[in-house]
Amino acid sequence: MHQLAGLVRRAAEQYQMIAAGDRVAVGVSGGKDSVALLASLASLRGYYPQPFELAALIVDPCFDGIESDFSSVEALCALWGIPCVVKRTKLAEVVFETRGEKNPCSLCARMRRGILHDMAKQQGCGKLALGHHLDDAAETFLMNLFDGAALGSFSPVTYLSRKDLTLIRPMIFAREADIARAVRRAGLPVVENRCPVDGRTERERVKRLLDELDAAYPAVREKILHALQKSRICGY
Repeated sequence: MHQLAGLVRRAAEQYQMIAAGDRVAVGVSGGKDSVALLASLASLRGYYPQPFELAALIVDPCFDGIESDFSSVEALCALWGIPCVVKRTKLAEVVFETRGEKNPCSLCARMRRGILHDMAKQQGCGKLALGHHLDDAAETFLMNLFDGAALGSFSPVTYLSRKDLTLIRPMIFAREADIARAVRRAGLPVVENRCPVDGRTERERVKRLLDELDAAYPAVREKILHALQKSRICGY
């Protein structure tokens, strides 16, 4: 995790994500990315020059009306002295049954973020850290281009004035494969993704396209990130 924590620190410093006295909420789905983010920030907390506090926030969509088991993540938080709050919701029921969405990811993500925003404020956190990484940034760029004819991606830092909440993405310089490797080596717990459309989304199709492009144009994802930075698009 040492290398990953270094990338997180680099992003935090370059984009001034964390200030002294911050209370940072971490959105934890239980997947490898969010667990790695939590572990990296827990490590960083011990030596970062700007002291900060953490809280872990978990939104359970309750797929098929069944509560997911986050006890392994809760145990990890207890070990690291991080408050952990789990909120059970009817998110899956609303998205898949009430609304019957054919392309549910966008609505699900918006609803989950809204719940996380409210939870962060309830926990006294002024910042919410999300587990998006470099691969996500490149995929979002292509999705915006192909589906919306727009140039852009999510921002490393976003201030939500209506909530008085700042979103930060400290793993923006980390590759997904490196995150997965760090999680395996550290033996961190990962909660199974029970979403019925997991692996069959637009993002997965774009991921496969980038894999194909990477064979002909090595480091294509890194090149997209550098293009965003050079063009200063979306706060990069």
